[in-house]
Amino acid sequence: MGYIEELREIVGHRPLLLTGVGVGVLNDKGEILLQRKIDGRWGIPGGFMELGESVEETGRREVFEETGLQIGKTELVTVISGEHTYSVLPNGDAYYSVSIILVTKEIIGGELKADGIETTKVEFFPINFLPESLNPLIRNLIHKYAIK
Repeated sequence: MGYIEELREIVGHRPLLLTGVGVGVLNDKGEILLQRKIDGRWGIPGGFMELGESVEETGRREVFEETGLQIGKTELVTVISGEHTYSVLPNGDAYYSVSIILVTKEIIGGELKADGIETTKVEFFPINFLPESLNPLIRNLIHKYAIK
């Protein structure tokens, strides 16, 4: 059982403050790796931190788990927080997120493949030809920062 599940046993559905990491993975053509989540929307790989993990460790773990790729050095792009990050899951669990967004141009191994659990498809896209169903927050980040 993970950290969040353990907390939920204690606090029930009350809002939690959770820290997550998202990673913009760029290939040598400057294309960005996107994943289609089970809800059909596209986004960047990422997820919540576990106890004792660093931001970089979380980013590397999530990219590998969700896309099959191993990444190297990362850089900080931005941190997202505030009232607009409030979410309620279908099971009633509520949370506010603090999302740390990283970028990497170092793909050091692995094989590109969707995990079939959280991710149904993974694909590199040119920055100027992003899928329509891309998470609007991620679309804005890509255009605002041009993922460095």
